[in-house]
Amino acid sequence: MVDRRRRSVRTALVGEALRVALAARERTDPAAGADRAGADRPRSDRVGSDRVGSDRVGSDRGGLDIVDLGGGTGGFAVPLAVEGHRVTVVDPSPDALASLERRARDEGVSELVRGVQGDAAELPGLAGESSADAVLCHGVLEVVDDPVQALQAMASVLREGGVLSLLVAQRNAVVLARALAGHLAEARIALQDPDGRWGATDPMPRRFDETGITAQLADAGFLVHTVHGVRTFADLVPSAFVDSEPGAADSLAELERAASRHPAFRALATQLHILATR
Repeated sequence: MVDRRRRSVRTALVGEALRVALAARERTDPAAGADRAGADRPRSDRVGSDRVGSDRVGSDRGGLDIVDLGGGTGGFAVPLAVEGHRVTVVDPSPDALASLERRARDEGVSELVRGVQGDAAELPGLAGESSADAVLCHGVLEVVDDPVQALQAMASVLREGGVLSLLVAQRNAVVLARALAGHLAEARIALQDPDGRWGATDPMPRRFDETGITAQLADAGFLVHTVHGVRTFADLVPSAFVDSEPGAADSLAELERAASRHPAFRALATQLHILATR
């Protein structure tokens, strides 16, 4: 129960901001996705676990064409499909795609969800250039081989005016976390390391800061609209408190929401959520 409450707090702000951006995309381009559904979406050569749903991707229900890079089991993809959007999930894990298929089927949206096995480097060939109204990249840029190439690939997949929802790990948070845990030398290393890593055994290949990631986005042709801090307090508040105190989870969510755009607190957030357009 605690884990579910924490996950809800951690993802709620991202989901809220994303839905506002998608609604704006639909308002500014009412024809987005609706008259092009599936027309410029390539058919994958792969079969079996690489494909999810029927061939009726691109129904007449309206909505947007969305690509979820590294979307795994469909935590974002399936709810977006329930809202009527067509979602292609590109993920390297066949097990995750199998779970995605089950989740989509359980929610009755198999025809709106497609799973393709692949990674960021293959994205233009798998999803199709200028094929998407929105691209989600949540917790992926940290682990790809080449972040610059990945951002360029995402830009090529988006239609003009399309939305990028980017969620990345932030360097400052791990510096603070290592220091509070008593690992002062590791905190100093993370502060100075170009990739924000605290040592050779750090499981995260890289972390970002706001200045650096927004510059990379600009270089890839994106215009940044909003930057939110995510998980500013959610990782610090004791689990026992969230579990036992009535209303604590809601209060934590409201605190996260209030702090998400505050520059001082955003700089300490575990993740940065960036919304940009091409």
